[in-house]
Amino acid sequence: MATFWNLAESQPKRQYRWVMNIGGIPQWLIKKVNKPGFSISEGVHRYINHTFYYPGRVEYDKTSVTLVDPLVPDASAIMMDILYNSGYTIPDNPNDTMTISKQRSVAALGRVAISQLDADGKIAEQFTFVNPWISMVKFGDLDYEGDNLIDLTMEFRYDFVRMEQVRNLQSALDITRETALGQPSLGGDRTHPIVGAPTE
Repeated sequence: MATFWNLAESQPKRQYRWVMNIGGIPQWLIKKVNKPGFSISEGVHRYINHTFYYPGRVEYDKTSVTLVDPLVPDASAIMMDILYNSGYTIPDNPNDTMTISKQRSVAALGRVAISQLDADGKIAEQFTFVNPWISMVKFGDLDYEGDNLIDLTMEFRYDFVRMEQVRNLQSALDITRETALGQPSLGGDRTHPIVGAPTE
């Protein structure tokens, strides 16, 4: 029987095969990211000595990104530009009443997507964040005892995420499911639970 470890079409996802797009930030500055996640709230109904649970609202977790901070391009300066473009102003003018807005914050950060790659360097899976905006930035630590590169940490919030898979990867998964689990492949276009559109 064909199984995961002897089925050539089914290759594992690897931690180092990925690139990330964050607006105008160069890809090579991004060294680490945690993939999106979600949680579902629950409603509870109690009857005598029984407890019943019902799924509620979906909430997506914040995503954290670690960047290296070189002199050129200056990642710290890029973060400050995003902050200012989001609508923040230094409080040195009492007549300036501009504040941060979601529209400006999303536009300032730009498109955000994580692309996982296959062995040929082609996109096998992609997460696209919808309406992302920066919620936290830490500019790293300084230490006379260390000679490490300075890292910058950024967190961003988003409304939801779209996950897309390419056709050849899905076909391999179908083969694995049918042969290893003994279940027939669904085949054809399918809608991923968090995509909302048939995968291609």
